[in-house]
Amino acid sequence: MASTRKCLTMLFVLSQLAAAALSGKPTNATTQINSNSVLVALLDSRYTELAELVEKALLLQTLEEAVSNHNITIFAPRNEALERELDPEFKRFLLEPRNLQSLQTLLLHHIVPSRLGLSDWPEESTRHDTLSAEPLHLSKLDSMKLAGNAEVVRLDDVFRPDGIIHGISRLLIPKSVQQDFNNRRSLRAISAVKPEGAPEVDPRTNRLKKPAPPVPAGSSPVLPIYYAMAPGPSLAPAPAPGPGGPRHHFDGESQVKDFIHTLLHYGGYNEMADILVNLTNLATEMGKLVSEGYVLTVLAPNDEAMAKLTADQLAEPGAPERIMYYHIVPEYQTEESMYNAVRRFGKIRYDTLHVPHKVVAQEADGSNIGSGY
Repeated sequence: MASTRKCLTMLFVLSQLAAAALSGKPTNATTQINSNSVLVALLDSRYTELAELVEKALLLQTLEEAVSNHNITIFAPRNEALERELDPEFKRFLLEPRNLQSLQTLLLHHIVPSRLGLSDWPEESTRHDTLSAEPLHLSKLDSMKLAGNAEVVRLDDVFRPDGIIHGISRLLIPKSVQQDFNNRRSLRAISAVKPEGAPEVDPRTNRLKKPAPPVPAGSSPVLPIYYAMAPGPSLAPAPAPGPGGPRHHFDGESQVKDFIHTLLHYGGYNEMADILVNLTNLATEMGKLVSEGYVLTVLAPNDEAMAKLTADQLAEPGAPERIMYYHIVPEYQTEESMYNAVRRFGKIRYDTLHVPHKVVAQEADGSNIGSGY
């Protein structure tokens, strides 16, 4: 709950959640990934090309086992390094089904089975084991930090309890993968990645291409607009609103009032609004949390779900508060981000304000939230 962003989001869910809130029955004891895991962050981060390769390489289970045993550090190439700067022939080689092992080796070479943040960065070149068979060397050159032959361009870009993601400038290619690629092409001296600044040949004239002339100020953009757009909801959850400066203009009380008005206006959520306003002082407490900078996602049960609660259950001291706290997740989530996480991992545990109880998200009859404990 240490987020510095201030917002209140709401998800409307079906009746299973309210019933599970008081059932007290634990779910299956299988290993599950927490919503704040570095793996979930990777799949919903700016490194969408790397995330897609991890899925295509069938490595999610391997990485789940890795984070369950220890922290990991992921060196993630920026999207441009995989989209436009990688040799197309080498990319085709990686994506061929017969080369699945080479793809897995390459991706695992980007992951160190320990936590290496800014404070842990070595002053001299040091060798670190990776999840592949080949080690990775970390070093410094003046103020530049290097992972292998790639510059670290976003140090500590994603920071989670079970790992860290550093953004790097290019793909790291292990020698074994490079050798496999070269052998497939029967060429010994070919490089998998085009060198920076390499001359290009115009296929029409067979002459070296001349560098493009400088673009005058005010000219139309050279790249299509899609290259300049930030990733949309289909790639990552929408960014949570932030304070935007030292003025602290987020008013938690107004946010919660708007939230309750939305419940009433939307229809079918009157019981929850009544509990927040009349049976408890949770509306005030939520307003304070939002004002102090905490991010809340409310899983709002509808009136049909609330009708399954008996008067005795609600009359028990502290019961209304416990029920509502169980439906509040202390992090920013959207329906899209929860769906993507469930689709990729099957089950995801979300912390709630009803400590130590968690909500388990899974697909059940088309609804994202299936059970809880």
